[in-house]
Amino acid sequence: MNAQAQVLNERLQTPISNAELDRRWGLIREAMAREKIDVLLMQNNNDHMGGAVKWFTDMPATNGYPMTVVFPRDDEMTIVTQGAFGGDGRPPADIWRGVKRLLHTPSYESAHYTNNYDPELAALALAPYAKGTIGFVHIGQVSYALGDYVTKKFPHARYVDASEMVDCIKVIKSPEEQELARRAALMQDGAMRAAFAAIRPGMRDREVAAIAQHYSGCHGSENGIYLCASMPLGNPRKFGQRHMQNRIIQRGDQVALLVEDSGPGGMYTELGRSCVVGVKAPQEMKDELDLVKQSRKLTLDLLKPGAHCKDIWEEFNAFMRRNGRPEETRLYCHGQGYDLVERPLIRSDEPWTIKEGMNIVVHPTYLYGGALNWLCDNYIIGSNGPGDRLHQYAEQIDEVG
Repeated sequence: MNAQAQVLNERLQTPISNAELDRRWGLIREAMAREKIDVLLMQNNNDHMGGAVKWFTDMPATNGYPMTVVFPRDDEMTIVTQGAFGGDGRPPADIWRGVKRLLHTPSYESAHYTNNYDPELAALALAPYAKGTIGFVHIGQVSYALGDYVTKKFPHARYVDASEMVDCIKVIKSPEEQELARRAALMQDGAMRAAFAAIRPGMRDREVAAIAQHYSGCHGSENGIYLCASMPLGNPRKFGQRHMQNRIIQRGDQVALLVEDSGPGGMYTELGRSCVVGVKAPQEMKDELDLVKQSRKLTLDLLKPGAHCKDIWEEFNAFMRRNGRPEETRLYCHGQGYDLVERPLIRSDEPWTIKEGMNIVVHPTYLYGGALNWLCDNYIIGSNGPGDRLHQYAEQIDEVG
């Protein structure tokens, strides 16, 4: 299927180009032929970690509503999504590119008796492959109901996990995707400036996050998270989601803000900085920021094509141990794309190596010396390692309010 002649609907927000979708579909179908996979099956229900559906269709899954994609090797897609009973037809080509059939059902994960509504419709599209090979994509995001129904409905099919095959293609960003990542980063620079410029004693953390969210929304963001936490110097805390953002900011506080949202077109980057309110930043905080920069430089120097993620993780933690700082035990460096967290994960359980074209965020973050110490910025991996920071926001502790 060639999408080149289609004119896109004016309601679409920063759609990916037809040529880019053709590129993606072509690479996937070549890989499916090599792996002898007849059809792919995927399901997402949000646009934070729902990057597979977005990458294949340029349409996000949202609001906890499941969106199921059936992607044949030799035919156009079928989509199952939220809507009225009985919805079945060819969707508008100016919105749903590469899709021959759009099926609707009003299912809700909170109403257990609707569990099989989506699977029953997906099975209509999978019927021609009842004795073929069906590849699940990101099976951890496929509902148990869908997986159970399909495997019982088609007992003679061969089932494989196609996640690795898809991920290896999806994580290498095309020039168009790289440009969207840059746009996301510049948007976040503006959101951080707007939020920090507004901070005053008496505000709540959630108000600061809301300013960043408003700025991003006005400049093309589609979704994301805005983590914020104020804290007295000497009593550091990690930032939290909105439910944990009720504290009132006081003079002398540190405020940490993470803007981790998707930019125009749905590509994620993330920017993290701290400020102090109504006072000068203590020299101890500035000194610790210098150490954060050193730990990040060590990571960037290691992020070269061919480097093993496990080795980078171990070198980083060795640096932290040598300097008497807390080791990373979660995730301080990883890929991003249409998923807020995308492979590779820079840690000991990731089998991959670094490759040119990945969009990598680096965010060493730890509590030490009475403060939350961190920086968070994105980089595109080039042939010799990371290029310049995508974000332009100064690497400093701002003094505000």
